[in-house]
Amino acid sequence: MAISIARIYDDRQGDADGARVLVDRLWPRGLAKADVHLDLWLKEVAPSDELRTWFGHAPARFAEFASRYRAELEANPAVETLRRLERERGSLTLLYGAKDTEHNQAVVLAEYLRGAGVPG
Repeated sequence: MAISIARIYDDRQGDADGARVLVDRLWPRGLAKADVHLDLWLKEVAPSDELRTWFGHAPARFAEFASRYRAELEANPAVETLRRLERERGSLTLLYGAKDTEHNQAVVLAEYLRGAGVPG
């Protein structure tokens, strides 16, 4: 099984993407929902509004953001939805809208889902 991440603005990679899930709380700017190949928009797994606002995509805050977001994920039942999709489809692509490909919630979420010792 595989978990990958991609910007929602990037081209689809075909069947290799597996289940394509948008993990942003807000719909990405400039995209029509009809133009995006998406299996699920799972807003519930995104960081809380408070955490997202505090982070503001500031790379200097990323380590603290990641720590706080992992704590939110520990109590988030939507994580099981992602695990189920990965089991059913064999792979999972977490989609996000941020321009920064290294400092965003999908990076943290993918690491969390792949993490050793995380129940699943």
